[in-house]
Amino acid sequence: MHRLVGLMLVLAALLPAGAAATFADPPVSVQVEDTAGVLDRNQLVPALEGIDFYEPTRVAIYTYNGRTGDNLNEEVLRFARSGHPEWISADGQKWADGLFIFALDPVGRHVGTYMGEDRKVSFEQRQDIQDAARDLLRDAQWTEGTVAGVRRAAELISQPWYLSAAFLITAWVTAGTAALGAAAWIIVRAVTRSSSRKEIARGDQSYANVSMDLEVTELNAGTIPEASRYGGHVLEKHRTFLNRYNTASQLSNKVHALSSRDLGRRRHLKLARQYADAASELDALDDAIADTNALLNKAGTWPTAWDRQLAPFRKDLAGLEQVLSKRHGQGDSATAAALRSFRDQSLRDIERWTVELAEGKITPEKALDRLYDARSRLAVLLENHAQTVIEGFAKNQREAEVMRKEMQAAQDGLNHRGRRSYEPSILGTVYPSYHFFSVATFNSGLNTGVSSVSSAGAEAAAPPGMEAVAVAFPVRAVHPVSSPAGLYAAPREFAVPVLYGRMW
Repeated sequence: MHRLVGLMLVLAALLPAGAAATFADPPVSVQVEDTAGVLDRNQLVPALEGIDFYEPTRVAIYTYNGRTGDNLNEEVLRFARSGHPEWISADGQKWADGLFIFALDPVGRHVGTYMGEDRKVSFEQRQDIQDAARDLLRDAQWTEGTVAGVRRAAELISQPWYLSAAFLITAWVTAGTAALGAAAWIIVRAVTRSSSRKEIARGDQSYANVSMDLEVTELNAGTIPEASRYGGHVLEKHRTFLNRYNTASQLSNKVHALSSRDLGRRRHLKLARQYADAASELDALDDAIADTNALLNKAGTWPTAWDRQLAPFRKDLAGLEQVLSKRHGQGDSATAAALRSFRDQSLRDIERWTVELAEGKITPEKALDRLYDARSRLAVLLENHAQTVIEGFAKNQREAEVMRKEMQAAQDGLNHRGRRSYEPSILGTVYPSYHFFSVATFNSGLNTGVSSVSSAGAEAAAPPGMEAVAVAFPVRAVHPVSSPAGLYAAPREFAVPVLYGRMW
C-alpha cells in the first residue's frame, strides 16, 4: 500500500509538468461585442489575451441589456446569425469549431457559455465555468467576472485526460480506500498550505509598509492638531497603533516560525489570516494618519491627501447613473431625479471646495465637514430611493420586507470572514464603514432583493414536472437541451434559489 501511495505521489508530481507543456496556447483572437456597455476593454482584452488554453481557441464576448424573462440562448443565436455568421458552422447546425463564447446580460442577470463541437465540455463543467464568474457578477464586477469565467473555461476546455476528475477518481479507486484517504489528505493539506502562504504574503506586504513608515507615522501623528475634531479622532486610533503593531509583530513571528508541514493545518491558516488582516488594517491606518497630518496642516502633499478623501464620494457619484438606469432601478421617479440633481450639484461643489481650500477660504476641517455632510445626504437620498424601488417592485408586504431585509443586510454587510470592510480615509477612520450608504452597497442590496423576490415567486409558480433542488449556494439553472439547431447551451442566472428542469 505504501508503494502504491508513493507511486501515486510521483505521478501527481509529474502531472503538472505535462500540464504546463500542454497549457500554452493564448487565444487565437478575442472579439468583444459589449452592446450593454458594461465592460472595460482596456482591462478586459489584455487579460483575455494573457490566458492560455490547451488548444488554439477563438474567444468571443457578448453582452446585452435584456430582461429577467429573456431566453439568453435565443438572443445569442439571433445576434450571431445577424452580426457574426462566422460563429456558426458552415452547415448552420452548430457553433463553429475552435470557438468559445461568453455571453452576459447584466440587466436580466443571465450568463451563458457556448462553444464549438471540438471545444465542448460537460454540463457540470459548464456550471463550474459560470460559477467561477458568478460571485463577481453578483457584485456588478462585469469585467472581472468575464475574465474569471474565461479563465476557468481555459482550464476545462480540452483538458488533458490525466487532469480530469474521471481519471483522478479511477486512480483513487484503483489505489483503494487507503490511497484515496491519503490523496485526499494530501490535497487538503496542499490547498491549505497554499492559502496560508498567500495570507502570509498579503500580511508581509502590509507589515513591511507599516514597518518602513513607522518613524514617519509617529512624526505624522506628533504633528496632527489634537484640537481638530478629525485630528482628535485619528489620534485616538493612533494611541493603540503601537500596541496593534506589536501584536502584528508577534503574529508575524508566529507564522514565520511555522514549518511547511504546519502551514497545511487549518488552525494555522486561521492564524495566517489573522496576521494578514491585522497588518492590512495597520497599513490603512498609517495612510490615514499621514493624510490627516498633510491635510490638516496644509503640508505640501495636502492636494493628494484631499483627493484620497474625495475618492469614495467621486466613485459613488460616478456609479449613480448605472444603478438608476437598471431595470427595476426606478430611474424616472422623483427620488431618482433628486439623486441626479444631487450628483450634478455635488460635482460642482467638489471643485468649489477644492478651490476654496487651496485659496485658504475654508479650513481643512470645514472641507471635511462639507464632505461628511454630502456623503450623509447621499445616504439619505439612497435610502429614500430604496423605498421607491421597493414600492415599485414588491407586490405585497411580504416581498417588501424581503427587499428591506436584503438592503439592510447589504448596508451592514460583512466580508466572507465576518469582518467589516475598512475605508482607508480620514472619514473612514473616524466613522464605521457602514455609516455611509454607498452606491455599491445600494446596488448589491437591490440586486439581491430583486433576485430573492423573483426567485421566490418563480419557485411558488413552478409548473408540474419541475423539480426543486436544494444546493449549498443556490443559483437558478437549466439543464442543457438538445435542439434541432444544436446551438443551445444552458444559461444560468446569478440569483437565488433554484429550479432544475427542462425549459423546452
